[in-house]
Amino acid sequence: MSRHENAVPLPAATVTVRLPALLVDLFPGARREVAVQAVSVREVMDELDRLWPGMRDRLCDTRPAIRKHINVFVDGERVKLAAPLAPGATVWVLTAISGG
Repeated sequence: MSRHENAVPLPAATVTVRLPALLVDLFPGARREVAVQAVSVREVMDELDRLWPGMRDRLCDTRPAIRKHINVFVDGERVKLAAPLAPGATVWVLTAISGG
């Protein structure tokens, strides 16, 4: 478990979310960087879906968990949906790159 998954959740505060261009291109009006109120990565996903309906389905599967081809980082550490967020945190959503 990461240090983010064991931390005590803080009251909702503004966090910055940075999204990949490939995802933003799928949602008219979406931006590469957006500020949302959230105390966990799960709440970030909820807020993104509120702003751009359908975005959560692109980022999360039905378990619910972050999809295998999506990586979410906070403070340089890969995290899961349950990870709490500190006020002012930056959440990076990245698409996985594969090669052969």
